[in-house]
Amino acid sequence: MGSLLRSRRRFLAVAATLLFPGAGGQAQPPPVVPPGEQFSLPAAVPPSGANDGSAPATSRPPIGGARESRLGPGQEAVAGSIPTAQAGTPEYKLLRYQEDWSSLKDPAKRTDFWDPLKYIPLGTRDGYYLTLGGDVREWFESYHNDSFGLGPGNAQGYNTYFLQRYMLYGDLHLGPNVRVFTQTINGFEDGRIGGPRPDIDRNQFDLHQGFLDWRWALGDTDSVTWRLGRQEFEYGTGRLIDVREGPNLRLSFDAARALTKIGDWAVDGWWAKPVRNNPGTFDDDPNPAVSFWGVYGVRPVGDGSKLTVDVYYLGFENKQASFDQRSGYELRHSIGTRIWGRPKPLEYNLEYVYQFGTFGGGRISAWTAANAVRYTLEDLPLKPRPGVRFDVASGNRDAASPNLQTFNPLFPAGAYFNLAGPFGPLNIIDLHPTLDLTLTDKLTLSADWNFFWRESLGDGVYLLSGALLASGLKSGARYIGSSPAATVVWNPARHVTVLTSYVHVFPGPFLKDATPGKPVDFVTTWLTYRF
Repeated sequence: MGSLLRSRRRFLAVAATLLFPGAGGQAQPPPVVPPGEQFSLPAAVPPSGANDGSAPATSRPPIGGARESRLGPGQEAVAGSIPTAQAGTPEYKLLRYQEDWSSLKDPAKRTDFWDPLKYIPLGTRDGYYLTLGGDVREWFESYHNDSFGLGPGNAQGYNTYFLQRYMLYGDLHLGPNVRVFTQTINGFEDGRIGGPRPDIDRNQFDLHQGFLDWRWALGDTDSVTWRLGRQEFEYGTGRLIDVREGPNLRLSFDAARALTKIGDWAVDGWWAKPVRNNPGTFDDDPNPAVSFWGVYGVRPVGDGSKLTVDVYYLGFENKQASFDQRSGYELRHSIGTRIWGRPKPLEYNLEYVYQFGTFGGGRISAWTAANAVRYTLEDLPLKPRPGVRFDVASGNRDAASPNLQTFNPLFPAGAYFNLAGPFGPLNIIDLHPTLDLTLTDKLTLSADWNFFWRESLGDGVYLLSGALLASGLKSGARYIGSSPAATVVWNPARHVTVLTSYVHVFPGPFLKDATPGKPVDFVTTWLTYRF
């Protein structure tokens, strides 16, 4: 209890400082050094140039106006972490290295308290400047009957705790072709029964990102940017490659990467190893058991508003893979496409993947089909946006066979179906009607109800991490259960986002057979400050 009270006091102190940086009078920005020549490293971003689904890869997302919510996994987590853009100001991004603050070289455009940190000229040389920024997220979580009674809790099944995350970054531009980006991370957990969860709750202090960019111009608009070092990845809507916003600690990779822009195509190629978030100081390391490589291309058709096509190949090696069938060495190849667009008022996102390779002494043959549509009724009160998602991910057919049909989502969004994350997208069918309402310009409500079935009765049900929740051998039932959820996101100021979400999970016959089968309640409240 003592540590929880100390954490609450620390949270209130941080919140007061950040929410009211000019307390005691009108805040005055520090003196501004005369700016140098404008410079913005061209499109050294993943071809997920529309990672949030808001713009084609070959165009720059509009600055100002409401930010489009992501149509797909992790929608609530992204909305609760990124303040809505203000008209006439640069836009915050899920990946901070995608932000462009070069317009603030003009002192007349610096209207915010933090703007002097966004463009710090380094001498008088053209294109030499530094950007500084950061994120603070503080929140409570409470589970009742976590993992249907399998998770930790008190005698009544409750587990309530406080989480904190602090991230600071520096973005150094050295002329038009060289850039150095660094970002640190601190993550803390207080009061959780069972202690911090490995890799997602606690990290005393470490380098979360640290990479060097070198841009090689191939013409007036074409280029290749070579990126080497520790970095975040985000592609598509995060079904297979996501930064894992949602848990306390995000995911990064130690990687060598080439970001290419040729004509209408944006193509990335990389070789990488995921970084393990260890609890100490400067002890994060690449996972020795896992390697990841691939090529990802994006091309808009026309202006990209009606149709954009992603095509990709992903290679994945795990020397310590484990499924309901058995454990063993996994070498998996994924070939996929994503077809998406926003021909307003309709939005759609369709993604299809086939996987092959080897697992132990057998062959892999797995697949997924993910479909999402949403329609905006702009002229009605509250501007309702009804939508539906329908996803299928294959499961294993025969535990006695050496071959494996379980789909592997690789590095999925950290809040895939909802913020409670009861299941992962392995051996699952889900039908997910949604409704988004705009209560005010700064307040939105999202309500949804997810229904889950096992795709194969020969396989179990998995957690979002890929760990097995319950073996398929324990029940012949197909229906897993359903999960209604409601999430409110409030943007009271440019830098601040407040999120509150409630999730309930009704266990179906499979969970009642294979687990204690207790219904799950989950409540969370976040305060995010981004500058």
